[in-house]
Amino acid sequence: MKLGLIGFPVEHSLSPWMQEAALKAAGLEGSYRALETPPPFLRARLLEIRRDYTGVNVTIPHKESVLPHLDELSPEARAIGAVNTIVCDQHRLIGYNTDAPGFISGLDEAGISYRNKKALLLGAGGAARAIAYALKEEGAHVAVYNRTQGRAQALCEALGLHVVSEPLLEAAVRSCDLLINTTSVGLQDPLSSPLPEGLLPREGAVVDIIYNPPLTRLMQEAQKAGLPTLGGLSMLVWQGALAFELWTGVKADVQVMYEAARARLGEALQP
Repeated sequence: MKLGLIGFPVEHSLSPWMQEAALKAAGLEGSYRALETPPPFLRARLLEIRRDYTGVNVTIPHKESVLPHLDELSPEARAIGAVNTIVCDQHRLIGYNTDAPGFISGLDEAGISYRNKKALLLGAGGAARAIAYALKEEGAHVAVYNRTQGRAQALCEALGLHVVSEPLLEAAVRSCDLLINTTSVGLQDPLSSPLPEGLLPREGAVVDIIYNPPLTRLMQEAQKAGLPTLGGLSMLVWQGALAFELWTGVKADVQVMYEAARARLGEALQP
């Protein structure tokens, strides 16, 4: 079977190593390729997927823009308004969102509680939509802050959440039980943080969905303050494992996927 990842850029992705390790562990013949897809080529790429592939993952910037090109959406993908996994079934493209349950699986694995807790999301993109939806479905009280307040407002109106304005950000951060960075701040510059220095929850856990670097500045500051933290690798692995099951009908070996991702990440961090 042919599997892949569409996005732009994708050369940094750990998914090919992770998914090929899962295929091998399951004894399945197949390959998983990173398919660099600039926005003007999205339609042509999806025609290729429809013709030749079993399925693909979808990453930035296509999680929302891919929707009009699909034949069907799962209920979760429709509610979230973003897709990260496509299954090609007899040349029909069906969109799913495994980011949402993948994020929850990562929290469960780390022992971070979220039901009936106050969660604050930083960012309002495709990943934020999935995480906000998942947390709300699990009974968390979810608020969203984004530098461009219009995007946060649109997300909150779509999912019935609370928007946090700039003047209320400090109070919202201090009082939340779970702070989640879904922005790319810290990805390009490991010394940057989405929040001013020293602004952290008083007692809450801090999650950063960036997985490279494994320890962002936000997480470093949270750990120094004695707060529980979780990086982005768990969400990456779990969403990938759930996508693998959709494509193959076989449960992925999650530990094998973790090992492959960590090994590749270690190579990438070598000078």
